[in-house]
Amino acid sequence: MALIIDDSCINCDMCEPECPNEAITMGEEVYEIDPGLCTECVGHYDKPTCVSVCPIDCIDPDPEHKESQDELLIKYARLTGKSPN
Repeated sequence: MALIIDDSCINCDMCEPECPNEAITMGEEVYEIDPGLCTECVGHYDKPTCVSVCPIDCIDPDPEHKESQDELLIKYARLTGKSPN
């Protein structure tokens, strides 16, 4: 499933440059993750880099955008034109 940044985000700017899919952008008040671009780093890394670098743990699974590992791999391939690592 895609990830979501909650309202406790402090806009520290750590997550946005780490996203290999460019899914994270600044929203009106806090950073936001585009569920159409988020693959939870499947195909790129073993775990989501945004979660790894977030100093306050405000990034969680988005219950509105549930996806299986296979669906995330398909999204990765569609977005990058490559097979997953």
